[in-house]
Amino acid sequence: MRQAGRSLPEYRRLRAGTAMLDSCFDPEMVAEVTLQPVRCHQVDAAILFSDIMVPLKAAGVGVDIVAGTGPVIEHPVRDLDDVRALPDLDPAQLSMIGDAVRLTLAELGERPLIGFAGAPFTLASYLIEGGPSREHAKTKAFMVGQPDAWNELCARLGEYSATFLRAQVDAGAVAVQLFDSWAGSLSEADYRESVLPHSRAVLASVSDVPRIHFGVGTGELLVAMRDAGADVVGVDWRTPLDVAARRVGGMTALQGNLDPALLSAPWPELARRVRRVIREGAAAPGHIFTLGHGVPATTDPDVLTRIVDLIHTEAPDLRAAAGWSQDN
Repeated sequence: MRQAGRSLPEYRRLRAGTAMLDSCFDPEMVAEVTLQPVRCHQVDAAILFSDIMVPLKAAGVGVDIVAGTGPVIEHPVRDLDDVRALPDLDPAQLSMIGDAVRLTLAELGERPLIGFAGAPFTLASYLIEGGPSREHAKTKAFMVGQPDAWNELCARLGEYSATFLRAQVDAGAVAVQLFDSWAGSLSEADYRESVLPHSRAVLASVSDVPRIHFGVGTGELLVAMRDAGADVVGVDWRTPLDVAARRVGGMTALQGNLDPALLSAPWPELARRVRRVIREGAAAPGHIFTLGHGVPATTDPDVLTRIVDLIHTEAPDLRAAAGWSQDN
């Protein structure tokens, strides 16, 4: 899951004095931050250190990531004229991303690297709201009140995300993850009508690699997110993985879904919860164990290492006991 490195002291030392988006445009820093949690925790794959705002920043959109707040947009989108004022994104403007991927791969060895991007709805929410939002009220009103402008906006943002993902894949990322962090605020009907086509277009642009599709609070949207073209559906901590497996038909691999808030719980209880996630994940034909959202910055890194060790040691037997075998 993204943000896996931010609990590490070496990450804080490296990032000291460097703004978040600036760090994402520094290939050497991107590679080092990507590699830090791999070295520390011995996880099975790395996910590129970056931010969903990188393609917007690269294109020339006025955006900053404010500590304690999140992304803040200089000129929020209010109408079709604002949409059409958004700049184009030339792949050459993301050349540093390819450099970062290649530097990372040179150190990763046999471990795979996962790229990622933000989905059009989530990016649109930031652009319309002007920053983070709890209710996404302006976004929903824009979506239903100005459908032509909405579709043009999401198409443009989809182009940004597709270009961003393509840069990562062409440089060597072997899988990608599309984050639709705020899609859980929608009904399934609105998602299918106004969001799914744009996410599908992004995922189709990288159909040559496995694609993970993740959102927060999207338990009622799992089937729709699968239908957008996901090979793996990410599940947050609210929906048990065995329930999610039944919802998506039992034929789709899942990712998730330990509640990150539990990382500060006593180890015996946390270990019990980890084992439960593994057992529940056995209901799916494939399971990527991770958190149900990002790693809190206050997490004790040793706890993450213990979780990885437990998974490597116990997961095969736990899955087998739950009815899974290497042959299916």
